[in-house]
Amino acid sequence: MGDSSSRDRKVRGRKIRSDRSKKKRRKAKKMAKKERKRASNGTSGGSGGSNGSGSASGSPLSSPEEVAPDPFVETDAVASVRDRVAGWLEADQPVHLIGPTGCGKTALALSAAAERGRPVVWLNGDEAVGTAELVGTHSGGERYEERDQFVSGVSKKTEVVRERWVDNPLSVAVKEGATLVYNEFSRSDPSAHNVLLSVLEEGILERPGKHGEDRTIDVHPEFRLLVTSNDVEYAGVHEQQDALLDRFVGVNVDYYDAETEREIVAAHVDVPEETVEQVVDAIRTLRDELDVVVGTRAAITAAEGLSVFAEDGAEEFDDELLVDVFTDVLAPKIAGEGDGIDDLRDAISDAL
Repeated sequence: MGDSSSRDRKVRGRKIRSDRSKKKRRKAKKMAKKERKRASNGTSGGSGGSNGSGSASGSPLSSPEEVAPDPFVETDAVASVRDRVAGWLEADQPVHLIGPTGCGKTALALSAAAERGRPVVWLNGDEAVGTAELVGTHSGGERYEERDQFVSGVSKKTEVVRERWVDNPLSVAVKEGATLVYNEFSRSDPSAHNVLLSVLEEGILERPGKHGEDRTIDVHPEFRLLVTSNDVEYAGVHEQQDALLDRFVGVNVDYYDAETEREIVAAHVDVPEETVEQVVDAIRTLRDELDVVVGTRAAITAAEGLSVFAEDGAEEFDDELLVDVFTDVLAPKIAGEGDGIDDLRDAISDAL
């Protein structure tokens, strides 16, 4: 796309397709699943997509149908990687998906987890995740009364306060034989993951804060662990301890081929085929030319922008609009760099 002729290329197509019924049906289907989950838990909050905090009334467990990505594009390239992940899980090996941001690691992990047909527990890593957020903690207390009848007409009443323990995602997954999908694993403090060593090596989960027989849990034979991480050079990523990483198999995930990226964008955004092609061509060019990470997610966002910002009733849009849209989409990656926005816009304009 670097030659001058590409700058003059136009894309024909309407602003927004009038028929969005498929997208609406998908959204309604997902909302219905969430409502059923809330009703079964007896709580107004969703589960499976939080940072792992448990509650007394809810559960982090989700059914495979609830977590399966929708839409999920499955070309030969996608199926090949997903089958590798599923194979390692079947072999009872924890899997570490590693790759650049926006390449589809999370969707791939959820799809592989759903394929097992077992319950799924979701955990999102960040600096706030410690051992308690993984395993569980005491949460308030339960107050009740005990009455003793010593002699006729005489009774003794004792008020007892007992600490209430709440299991968090790792404990729930280990007990229930679920697949724990730990997203952004490398954004959590490595010290929080010491508890995983005994889980993977000895099949036992230690729960600090519990006492006696309740301190340990035997790992269910169907428990599986699937974590995702950005490459180590990304900001906010911690280098994890070798003793733990040695117990994982690592599957590298990179950006897919052009055909797969086109299908992914088309599955998420209702725009003409010509728009999808130009967006993906532009994304792949910018990925090679720019110093910022340009993922498939950026292509989806750009396509959504083009469907809105094209002039009402216009049948074509030019490269100036493309430059505007891609500058907006990629601007957050260079926020706070002074004249970075102008430099970014110039680089995008030159590349396209």
